Amino acid sequence: MSRRVGILGGTFDPIHCGHIDLGAAVHRALELTSLLVIPANVPPHRPRPTASSFHRFAMVALAVAGRSMWQASDLEVIHDTPSYTTTTLQRLHACGFQPSELFFVIGADAFAEIGSWKDYPHILEGAHFAVVSRPGCPVDALPERLPELAPRMKNASGSPVVSSRLSIFLISAATADVSSTAIRQLRLDRRPITGLVPPGVEQHIEQHGLYTSFAAEQQHADQLTNPAAGRLHGQS
Repeated sequence: MSRRVGILGGTFDPIHCGHIDLGAAVHRALELTSLLVIPANVPPHRPRPTASSFHRFAMVALAVAGRSMWQASDLEVIHDTPSYTTTTLQRLHACGFQPSELFFVIGADAFAEIGSWKDYPHILEGAHFAVVSRPGCPVDALPERLPELAPRMKNASGSPVVSSRLSIFLISAATADVSSTAIRQLRLDRRPITGLVPPGVEQHIEQHGLYTSFAAEQQHADQLTNPAAGRLHGQS
């Protein structure tokens, strides 16, 4: 089988069980040969992350540890520019990956807004898209919500045929009903987050006091005194 490389990107502030469920559903449905989990440096449509790129990369590395063929990638965090998906795909093409070998993993709720993404609709020529159900947003509703893309959509159940023609694979799977925003709020409220993030990620958050008001203030001070803090190399 030719290589099938999944791309799971996000701010991951922090990475949580919903993200893991997305990657696992696509890995299973499309028989991926590998999965790159890529934390963003500067998300273009959201406030700057609370945790530094160093901590967010570390949490991603902890989350994928022990998962066969999953890899934390610093492809975005090493660049001090907005982390646009189209740019990431171009960088992967420059590394020798063909668009037909790449599968961009995304939740159905986020994919429903793809019309607002930079370089749309050309971005759909950069990779296959693997869209997974999210609580309150089933993939079955996407053809009606995005009728212009419906001809490219395929049901990914039952070992779907993957060809060089780029497609949008729809994957109906259960994913944890959790968000990074909710996890950060729980931390601020000094409430437990057990079961919402992988155990290694929870331990990292606890050890470093992430997502408390003091931690946020300390991180801001660290960035002012050391702007290069959190830059990572050698993992892409």
